[in-house]
Amino acid sequence: MNWKRPLALSLAALSLGSALTACSNSTAGTPTPSAQPMVESPVVNTDAVKAPKYVFLFIGDGMSYPQIQSTSDFLGALNDDDYWQAEPSLDDNNGATLDGPEYLNFMNFEAAGSAVTYDSNSFCPDSASTATSLSTGHKTYSGTINMDETGTTPYETIAEKVHDQLGMSVGVISSVNLNHATPAAFYAHQASRNDYYEIGLELVESGFEYFSGGGLLKPTGAEGDQEDLYALAEQAGYNVVKTQAEAEAVTEGPVIIIDEHLADGDAMAYELDRTDDMWSLADHVSKGIEVLEQDEDGFFMMCEGGKIDWACHANDAASTIHDTQALADAVQVAIDFAKEHADETLILVTGDHETGGLTIGFAGTDYDTYLDLLEAQKISFAKFDSDYVAGYKENKTSFEDVLKDVEELFGLKTQGEEGDKLVLTDYELSQLKAAYEKSINGTAASQYEQEEYVLYGTYEPLTVTITHILNNKSGISFTSYSHTGLPVAVLAHGLNAEVFNGYYDNTDVYNKLADMLNVD
Repeated sequence: MNWKRPLALSLAALSLGSALTACSNSTAGTPTPSAQPMVESPVVNTDAVKAPKYVFLFIGDGMSYPQIQSTSDFLGALNDDDYWQAEPSLDDNNGATLDGPEYLNFMNFEAAGSAVTYDSNSFCPDSASTATSLSTGHKTYSGTINMDETGTTPYETIAEKVHDQLGMSVGVISSVNLNHATPAAFYAHQASRNDYYEIGLELVESGFEYFSGGGLLKPTGAEGDQEDLYALAEQAGYNVVKTQAEAEAVTEGPVIIIDEHLADGDAMAYELDRTDDMWSLADHVSKGIEVLEQDEDGFFMMCEGGKIDWACHANDAASTIHDTQALADAVQVAIDFAKEHADETLILVTGDHETGGLTIGFAGTDYDTYLDLLEAQKISFAKFDSDYVAGYKENKTSFEDVLKDVEELFGLKTQGEEGDKLVLTDYELSQLKAAYEKSINGTAASQYEQEEYVLYGTYEPLTVTITHILNNKSGISFTSYSHTGLPVAVLAHGLNAEVFNGYYDNTDVYNKLADMLNVD
């Protein structure tokens, strides 16, 4: 049941859909023509709008315009035979022209909006607060899930409302942990996103019909002395499935499917590391449809591409791009379903915030990009850490031997033919050697702690330096190891898609859904 990469592309003539209105911000004092308060998004006239029976909400965690566009541009570069010949730095392009990006399927949805993402204490918000905005229509503090700023008043989620008021079945899917912030924001109410056990208890108590993806964090509590969440789920009537063979045999809910091939952080593997025999995010969506569509009242499905965010935190552009493609593959499953239910299905694709300050362009490459160089990376940063760097530390592997693996897995080399962009410069080699010494021998790369953080963040110095060098050679760069304040795309397809056009606050994603579904 594996879904392959071509599903993520729309091969017909494509357009981005409706143009976006200009951004406006609220400022203190009297508004000026260039700084007007954000206009409240109009509500849906529920008397004139048919409510969708099937609602898909896809959230690319950490996914904003840069993640979408870099993926699209990367695919375009791979399929452009004279891409490099068209580079602006060349004196003679010999008539070569850039073919341009290959659009992901959701880039061609008929409605295109943008959502502002700030929360109650930051323009660079976190996943808990932004997912709260998407699921309840309320702002709150970073780190808080579906509670007010005091941590005392809970907010009911869109998933809970359609489940309780409309009788719709609900599915929650994530490539990361099912009690992580974003999936939790559709069923839990906690002052701290780190209360994983308490969030897990709410998952069990939710009564939702389908949970699928990464494993539960702290299933026996922070101290390991609580009753196992999986056992509690079974007692509550859930079929808890932990092997792929069992998952493929599932035909009905309530069910909790834990991906058999868990990787870093008990999450699903990065798409770059996934093999063909392992379930993809699209497979989890396909099984979810099979389980949920039995309900005559319809269903609401939230699917999170959570490892986009994790890859961006680590400044791993190749892994980011592959997991963005994996999300598009999952969206394709919904698109195919909608073809059979065209007048009763709504598909939304959005992000909760941007992560990493990803951008297309780097000071060292000027106006040139070499995005296809990212294809040289064969492994995610996390798998390189676990499968290689851990051994280097234990065995004190020489720098020369490490470089052999770096060439095989990332394409970076010390020698090559003239014009080979993957050949390390003396400057890059010195960066890599300093990072190696930091990772393997603990030798400080700088006398300044601040400089070391800028260089490595909280990541393995050797690994993050490798991805930084490859990113930069390709013309990609990051500004942060955290989140940024960029708006996110809101792309809609199907019934009532047009109401998601415009530029609005992320709370209005909830408001628009709640209005058209007529829940309160």
